[in-house]
Amino acid sequence: MTTTGKQLFTTLTDDGKLTLEVAESQFPAPKGNQVLVKMEAAPINPSDLAILTSAADFETAEYTPGKVVATMPEPFLTGNKARHGQRLPAGNEGAGTVIAAGESDMAQALIGQRVACVPGHAFSQYAIADAFMCLPLGEHSSEVGASSFVNPMTALGFVETAKMEGHSAIIHLAAASNLGQMLNRICIEDGMKLVNIVRKPEHVAMLKAQGATHVVDSSAPSYMADLRAAIAETGAFLGFDPIGGGQASDGVLKAMEQVAVTQMSEFSRYGSNQQKKMYIYGRLDLQNPTILTASYGLQWCVAGWLLTPFLQRAGFETAGRMRARVQANLTTTFASHYKAKVTLEGMLEKPAITDYRQMKTGEKYLVTPWG
Repeated sequence: MTTTGKQLFTTLTDDGKLTLEVAESQFPAPKGNQVLVKMEAAPINPSDLAILTSAADFETAEYTPGKVVATMPEPFLTGNKARHGQRLPAGNEGAGTVIAAGESDMAQALIGQRVACVPGHAFSQYAIADAFMCLPLGEHSSEVGASSFVNPMTALGFVETAKMEGHSAIIHLAAASNLGQMLNRICIEDGMKLVNIVRKPEHVAMLKAQGATHVVDSSAPSYMADLRAAIAETGAFLGFDPIGGGQASDGVLKAMEQVAVTQMSEFSRYGSNQQKKMYIYGRLDLQNPTILTASYGLQWCVAGWLLTPFLQRAGFETAGRMRARVQANLTTTFASHYKAKVTLEGMLEKPAITDYRQMKTGEKYLVTPWG
């Protein structure tokens, strides 16, 4: 038995046309460990925009009810060649009520419960999700729980990664974001030292008001000196970068090395022995390549970080502990806030799409598929 409902799709063709549309879709009966969720709320995260909007031109796009067609420029058109012609669903996470389940005990136990989930097609009236990737919300509403997986588990994952790799301090770029504010609260609770890098003076004040000890403004003339001072005080040689493009990670690696060199007892042509590492976990800057310069010795590393591979590496016990912590602190440590709510059709209206794609701090949108 199938269920019919509206769903958002995104299609990029080889002639450079990116089409976003809301259409009727069929959802199969769940099997095994699957559940069928009637979706009630889903956030538009930066990670969703990679296939939802990317670098397409939405100022001159063609808008009709429930549909928009924009032009994708080069080199992004060629860079997305692997998806040309594919009609893809969108929406990493959301929340709703489980209305059907596969035969596994884990899936059956969720029938009738409100859950947060990560189906990968959350911008929809219904979604098929893995029961293992569902978080029961109890008495919390779907709006409260809509953002309870990606950002909270990612922020917790940063701290767990630091502990697993032997670090007692973290550097985080674009730290005024919803995720950044969560990470700040987690680090305060866990005693993990945190250097927050933000881009505006008002973001410094905001995080300081939330208890942050080290907040550095990258727009300030004294940025590098301030960053070096924070690294020296915290011993932070592990960083997480959601910007990706440009020289954001490069600047942090430079500062790490400059601090490490001052702690050396003798000169080495190879730089310090201090291992310096940056994880890139997002691509807020789509316009520029990642630029690295030969200015931090030979003991350094830049790697990618994604939540699902991390959870697989961390194991069932660690993932379960993280999920339990999120569930117990949904309205405090892991609370999210939204600028506006939109329907599936409302997502594709020009004022909304040109606003939420800018990914401004504190201006996240929430999709309510049923209006």
